[in-house]
Amino acid sequence: MKRFSQIALCLSVFVSHNMAQAYPLDAAAETGIQRLEGYRQAQLNKVYGRLLPQGAQLASAQIKLRLLARPALQLPPADEDFSRELVTMLQDVSNQQADAFGIAVLDLSNPERSVYAEHHGEAYFNPGSVGKVAVVMGVFQALANAWPDDIEARRKVLRESIITADDFIGNDHHKVPIWDGQRLTSRKIQVGDTNNLWSYLDWMLSASSNAAASMVVKHMMLLSHFGREYPLPAAAERRFFADTPRAELSRLLAGAFQAGLEGSGLDSRRFRQGKFFSGTGKRRVSGQTSHATPRELLRFLLHLEQGKVVDRFSSLEIKRLLYITQRRIRYASSPALNDAAVYFKSGSYYRCRHEPGFSCGKYRGNVTNLLNSVAIIEAPAGAGEGEGLFYMVVLTSNVLKHNAALLHQGIGTRLHRLIEKRNSARQ
Repeated sequence: MKRFSQIALCLSVFVSHNMAQAYPLDAAAETGIQRLEGYRQAQLNKVYGRLLPQGAQLASAQIKLRLLARPALQLPPADEDFSRELVTMLQDVSNQQADAFGIAVLDLSNPERSVYAEHHGEAYFNPGSVGKVAVVMGVFQALANAWPDDIEARRKVLRESIITADDFIGNDHHKVPIWDGQRLTSRKIQVGDTNNLWSYLDWMLSASSNAAASMVVKHMMLLSHFGREYPLPAAAERRFFADTPRAELSRLLAGAFQAGLEGSGLDSRRFRQGKFFSGTGKRRVSGQTSHATPRELLRFLLHLEQGKVVDRFSSLEIKRLLYITQRRIRYASSPALNDAAVYFKSGSYYRCRHEPGFSCGKYRGNVTNLLNSVAIIEAPAGAGEGEGLFYMVVLTSNVLKHNAALLHQGIGTRLHRLIEKRNSARQ
């Protein structure tokens, strides 16, 4: 498992088809994320669109940080019995390949007793698109640095700053949702596409668009460097990236990422996003390698619920951006989670070579088949403290020749049933 980060460095194929859409559907006017209105109208059968499961229908006001009253809570020592149950579960779903997984689970369903379990919790792996949560932390940290005591000023920047896609987007296969006021469509981001910063954050996290992520990384750097002078005119943006020495740009990129991690109480030795998500961005601004461990990503989820990811305002907005309100995929597609609110990000790598008799492809690599998922589960959606189930999970796998998406879906079901069983007496 500890070779995951080394393996990922030599990957020839990168895939992260995450079309799960996020943010509550009542927030189009507040945020300027216009596709939310299209999805809202789809639920009313006014336009064509997918109907949402019960757990995806929370309003913005119903999404809350559930651990604000427990700021001192830290990950407890791993419970041996619970950890053994996790290993048994992984063995069962993967044909005795538990060592190809890393998992960390924190069950907070019982407010009086948090229970933590892990398997290979300190194993390093390349986070892939899960690293986009480091980008959003960097953006919100830069906003907090510029306007520490003015939340409305931060909201204004998110809502009114316009990003125009340029050649930093590179070549990206991901499509993003577009609402033109009459119908919903999806297509790749193109040079010249304009939208506000909040929408680009949404595209980055919900549609997992690498093009959107690269534009957000670029603007994270601008926010970090210029502070209250942001946003800049387009010509000033171009001059800054053209005239600033490459070494200085690299330091600015690393510093912006580091500020978000440190401001959220996370350890960059165990979780780091080091570079752009497009080839153009990587060529223009040199970065570092990216890595993560299940335990440190679990600490990110814990700090999010405590309001410690940058600050309380930022934590709540990031949690809303991670809320799934459309198609659920991979781990989040488990039918057991239909009535649950799911806050989710995933990413995958696979690599193939010819092998007679085996059909290699997406999620089914025979050289590398890495899939990562991070999730907060509240079941049923809208349940209060001490009601229902409330837990966090980080899962990474590298099971060759198996459909990793189905493996994660199966683990999502099995883990949910396991936590139900562990809490059955209390409920």
